[in-house]
Amino acid sequence: MVPSLLLNDPSLAEIRAFYEDNAQYEWDRLDRHRTEFAVCMRALDEYLPPPPATVLDIGGGPGRYAIALTKRGYRVTLFDLSKTCLDLAERKADEAGVRLEGYRQGNAVDLGFYRERSFDVALLMGPLYHLQLQNDRALAVREVHRVLKPGGRVFSAFITRYAPFRWAARNDPDWVPSHKELLDTGIFQKAPVPPTAGVGFTSAYFAHPSEVKPLMEAGGFETSDLIGCEGMISLIEEKINEFSGQAFEFWVDLNYKVGKDPSLHGAAEHLLYIGRRKTHT
Repeated sequence: MVPSLLLNDPSLAEIRAFYEDNAQYEWDRLDRHRTEFAVCMRALDEYLPPPPATVLDIGGGPGRYAIALTKRGYRVTLFDLSKTCLDLAERKADEAGVRLEGYRQGNAVDLGFYRERSFDVALLMGPLYHLQLQNDRALAVREVHRVLKPGGRVFSAFITRYAPFRWAARNDPDWVPSHKELLDTGIFQKAPVPPTAGVGFTSAYFAHPSEVKPLMEAGGFETSDLIGCEGMISLIEEKINEFSGQAFEFWVDLNYKVGKDPSLHGAAEHLLYIGRRKTHT
């Protein structure tokens, strides 16, 4: 495992340390938010090429999506900032009886280890909300474009501009007044961790829904879809996530359908962009 030259960038130290300390918490997050995971998997089912297409999972943490796709016959390489997350992903893959194509530590703005046009699919479901500078987000998107084959699919996740305010309204309303600048900039800079926040979060960038498509399209992608991953149940999902079988699938179907409605995008916690690399670029 050869780290990227950008891996030790001081601006990433906080983010790397967070995921090094919370790899298991990150694995468990999608058990706590089952609808989000199920809706994203539904999007992957709709837009992925058939297996055994090659997938580069950039910022995939402990490998929830990487392992799920490998089980379906895809050839998945996991790339992440945190070695602890990569190690956990390898253990979880062994437990699941599957083998990923590779594990590599690095920074999403530098995919230089991978050749141009070498993957059918790229998942970018994490890094863009940790890159606070517009130029860095654009660079990460261009790197994804570079490693995708013409016509290749990209799936990029964003945390929405209003998500931290919705969280605060539910969990810690006193947190809001000192963070009003989030509405203008989207930048969350090392705020004190509220007592109700559990493990908290890192410095981050929260995207306005209106900027998602322009960012990705400027990077050479044609938009296929934009989905609010929580549908209409953002932050009110607990009882639904206790369901199983047909009852749970009903709510997944419903939230996948309404998650495509732009009128709900500002009220979702996460947006999932699906695009295709233009064949002439």
